[in-house]
Amino acid sequence: MTMTHDRIHARKPTHDLERWSVGTIESITDRDGHCVFEVRTAAGETIELVVTTAIRELVLRRLDLADDESPIGSRVWYRQHGG
Repeated sequence: MTMTHDRIHARKPTHDLERWSVGTIESITDRDGHCVFEVRTAAGETIELVVTTAIRELVLRRLDLADDESPIGSRVWYRQHGG
């Protein structure tokens, strides 16, 4: 069975900007071998974005955080599956 993942970027995308939304990371957890970003949307809702652990690591690296800095509160760009 193949799982379809959401999309998330640490930096503003350079293509199809109208297809991306901006949010703020509220939490990052692991679930069933995947990574779940809880993101607060511009409308104030909290959504879950499910990605691979490799994507989580890529996003966290690209946030350019200090070693002791939390990604909570960082801005990200996202697209939910089907979006």
